[in-house]
Amino acid sequence: MPQTTQTLESEDSQEQKATAPRPRKVPRIVVLGGGSVGMYSARRLRKRLGRREAAIVVVDPRPYMTYAPFLPEVSAGSISDRDVVAPHNRALKHVDTLQGRVTDIRHGERTIEITPEIGEAYEISYDHLIVGLGSVSRLLPIPGLAENAIGFKNVEEAIAVRNHVLDRIIVASSTWDKTLRERLLTFTFVGGGFAGCEAIAEIEDMARSAVKQFNTLSAEDLRFVMIEGSDRILPELTLEMATYALEEMKKRGIEFHLSTFLSSCVDGHVVTSTGVEFDTDTIVWTAGVKANPVISESDLPTDRMGRVTTNTKLQVIDADGNVVPDAYAAGDCAAVPDVHGGVNGFCVPNAQHAVRQAKLLGDNLASALQSGDLKDYEHKNLGTVASLGLHKGVAILFGKIKLRGFFAWAAHRGYHLMAMPTLSRKIRIASGWTGAYLMRRELVPLGPLHDPRAEFRRAAVAPKPKPAPVEPAAPAAEDKKSA
Repeated sequence: MPQTTQTLESEDSQEQKATAPRPRKVPRIVVLGGGSVGMYSARRLRKRLGRREAAIVVVDPRPYMTYAPFLPEVSAGSISDRDVVAPHNRALKHVDTLQGRVTDIRHGERTIEITPEIGEAYEISYDHLIVGLGSVSRLLPIPGLAENAIGFKNVEEAIAVRNHVLDRIIVASSTWDKTLRERLLTFTFVGGGFAGCEAIAEIEDMARSAVKQFNTLSAEDLRFVMIEGSDRILPELTLEMATYALEEMKKRGIEFHLSTFLSSCVDGHVVTSTGVEFDTDTIVWTAGVKANPVISESDLPTDRMGRVTTNTKLQVIDADGNVVPDAYAAGDCAAVPDVHGGVNGFCVPNAQHAVRQAKLLGDNLASALQSGDLKDYEHKNLGTVASLGLHKGVAILFGKIKLRGFFAWAAHRGYHLMAMPTLSRKIRIASGWTGAYLMRRELVPLGPLHDPRAEFRRAAVAPKPKPAPVEPAAPAAEDKKSA
């Protein structure tokens, strides 16, 4: 029978009370994070190990895994938000899940602290640890950034960006204030990597379709601005392909400021390092990520970027290369050596590496428990694909096949559809694409989703007192004489 949160807590409390804790009959494997690494490694472990061979526990603050490469299409309304998430209770059969944030890791004591959304923090112990906590947005101390910008790391943020952009278009269609309209229709994206370029291209494509519904607006009223600190976009692509993507987006009117940094955005007034200034109601931050900060606060060895250091077998190692017993890591939060070079000798943080590392990690840990051999992570990049809006894209397959336009866009959709976990999600996404092609995508904002009680609060406000009726004036004396 699967263990539950209560049985886990009860078991741990009994261990604490015992003077000499007895080893568990079944080793407990705790997986930190329910994203690509956590979900795929847990599934692989359960496939290799029966419930009498290992108890597997996945800890994550969300009850689902988000497939991040599809977030730009979610924000553009091409894919339903629910279709890019894989619920843990369906995808992780015979695996226990605990919903809460990991707030402390003490590997020396084999314990972690979990803080649920409601209730007090508690601890559980483990025998083997998998760290797959992923990354979070890397914010910089820029005035106004935290107050005015929004990230693009999860499905909630993608939905919020979509609703906000469509709402600004509708509001702008009903105002005759030129200055206000320009502010409402200026959309700013900071960061020209894959996330930023795909997001601005997909959303611009959606906004261009949306303004056709309003007689008071035209596509020329829209202003999309990209701010990027380096001298190019899409560093994951070759310079030739990145330049093609840049020129294609410029043809659509997207404004690029390269070798430029965001200096301030207080109250939506953007100031750049090159002296450019403008007002905007929309700032989307996609300028890099960093490993989950709880890792650097733990006793696990990390590099200067806060990532867990590992060897090619995905075992955690210290600064001298010694293996830390019973600890494994993969994905964005791990510094995994790339035998094919990578970036500075390490695997780049993307979904392609995370999924493949997770599967090997599961195999290696299962082999270790069964006294088998561990394998090295060796995966040559199959290619790089990027969507630049509906029917537009750029791709490099197997390092030599270069695709542009429709064929690159089709390769992007096909690859990520196959990588999406669970058959039900694949079918839902394919059905959604077919429906959007036949009936066009829905361009209605649902802004109240982000504050559903707003209307209820307004209804609770007492009505203003009704003004007293105006008494008719008495007729003047002259009017009486004339009467």
